[in-house]
Amino acid sequence: MRLNPNTMQHPFIREEYKANPSFTDAQLTVNDYLLIVQPHEDLYNKIMQLKKSFAEKYDNPMAMYLKPHLTLLRFMQYDMQQQKIIQQLQHITETKAPFKIDLNGFGSFPTHTIYVNVETKNKLIELGKSLKAAQHLMKLDKDHKPHFITEPHISIARKLLPWQYEKAWLEYSNTPFAASFMVNDLVLLKRRAETKGYSIAAKFPLLSKAQQTTTQGQLFF
Repeated sequence: MRLNPNTMQHPFIREEYKANPSFTDAQLTVNDYLLIVQPHEDLYNKIMQLKKSFAEKYDNPMAMYLKPHLTLLRFMQYDMQQQKIIQQLQHITETKAPFKIDLNGFGSFPTHTIYVNVETKNKLIELGKSLKAAQHLMKLDKDHKPHFITEPHISIARKLLPWQYEKAWLEYSNTPFAASFMVNDLVLLKRRAETKGYSIAAKFPLLSKAQQTTTQGQLFF
């Protein structure tokens, strides 16, 4: 999707820029952001082997370039808003406790995507609802609002051609797969809009701060 820089300069940005002309071009850059969960290294490597096998068997090299992850949220925003967003996400996530995710088998979005199925989704869905407290900071304009994932999954391959999907789903729908991992932190990735390759903008440990505070308070009664 191509963005017109002129249309991205909504009134709030224009007025703030006039009031503070010290903004740099970098601060006024529009970025794509992903908030993700990553499996631990052993499981990451195991899923990468699945993706490599898929790429070779079904002539889909893109499968190997999609690193194993589970997306919670994606949005677009000006670079100068990044620190506010990070602070708000940290405030939300530091009150959450680590939790376990169970993976079981494979699922699909007909007729274009095959993924590892997330069996235990409740904690992820609850976390996604909590993150909506920061969505006002993530709205670029009326056409570019944050997107919260409602069907958590780990993609094996996407944007498949019909023949790739049909042959692969015949195999994967009958292939067993089971694993689990702990979610101890979330990772915020960023890239300049219309470019490739994400970098890490921030990590958010799940610290159970609210739970710890309550427990300590109870000790005094």
